[in-house]
Amino acid sequence: MMHIALISTSYPVTQDGSEAAGAFVADFAKALARQVKVSVIAPSLESGYEQISENLSIYRFAVPSLPLSLLKPSNPLAWPALSKTLIAGQGAVNKLVENQAVDHIFALWALPSGYWAWRVSKQQGIPYSTWALGSDIWSLGKIPLIKQLLQKVLRDSQANFADGYLLKDDVEHLSKRPCSFLPSTRHLDLPELPALKTAPPYVLAFLGRWHPNKGIDLLLESLQLLSEDDWEKIAEVRIAGGGPLHDLVHKSCAKLQEQGRPIILKGYLDKAAAIEWFVNADYVLIPSRIESIPVVFSDAMKCQCPVICMPVGDLPRLVDTYQVGCFATKVSTQSYVQTVKMTLAKSPKQFLTGLSQAQEAFSVEQSVKEFLLKIN
Repeated sequence: MMHIALISTSYPVTQDGSEAAGAFVADFAKALARQVKVSVIAPSLESGYEQISENLSIYRFAVPSLPLSLLKPSNPLAWPALSKTLIAGQGAVNKLVENQAVDHIFALWALPSGYWAWRVSKQQGIPYSTWALGSDIWSLGKIPLIKQLLQKVLRDSQANFADGYLLKDDVEHLSKRPCSFLPSTRHLDLPELPALKTAPPYVLAFLGRWHPNKGIDLLLESLQLLSEDDWEKIAEVRIAGGGPLHDLVHKSCAKLQEQGRPIILKGYLDKAAAIEWFVNADYVLIPSRIESIPVVFSDAMKCQCPVICMPVGDLPRLVDTYQVGCFATKVSTQSYVQTVKMTLAKSPKQFLTGLSQAQEAFSVEQSVKEFLLKIN
């Protein structure tokens, strides 16, 4: 049986919904392990070993802090922790390939996982592939020395993947090599889905980090601008998540509640709660300023819930292609509130055909299939 080492710097440690990019990686690994042997190498605050199933093992290497995404190379104060993390990760990968026969290494993400795979490939001749995130290319790719290293990693791989169409194009431009689109999605154990509504009032739901990139502040400003007639078409607005804008979110929601608006506020949701969140919603709100294709989009598709989003990343292309919701004309409060108003005049049921098509396209099983086809 083929043995794949999967390296991820954001493999979930808990299941509370706070893992962001890593939320879907465990599901990908489990689906992959149904066809090949998978050894996951991932960080934790303590080293350890977990046997998840017959074909799925997790090897944890200890790091000073989590999440690793908070360790910015541009911040000198982060350098000691970055150095310890890079050494620990490389050591874990080296140890695995020395002790076991590995046929392929899949690096999630291009850096630093791809760098560890690249070094092992140079020494051991084991082929590797990368799965890039926007932070790899749009942030790290702008730092001169890191950009050169990133190009080496991408050019020497067997295959490169990206979790967005625009990102795919940028990976190809940077590496001068082909890159394949591989959506980041996760498996959901869905109940029987209710019929889509044909008339208001509707439930609107947001789930995500309370961070400027995710546009939670734009959403809250938009809600303040809705008219009495608009609110007559809204049963509830549900907001869940957590992050640096915690105080702003709570203050703004309290103000709306004082005005008699039906606002429901929650913290992070685990997968089961997230499923319930979407299944019981009529529209999912995605007001992001910066985005590729968020996991919340594929979750919404699986739960057959149309979206109201900003025109960022690949969202306009996806919404237009599959006809699964509405998107604003530009990233602004005024544009978003107009889009919400327009969508409230529509019936969620009119998006049913597109939602069914998108549901199939964004399955984790389809992502695994595409990955194996490329590396074989």
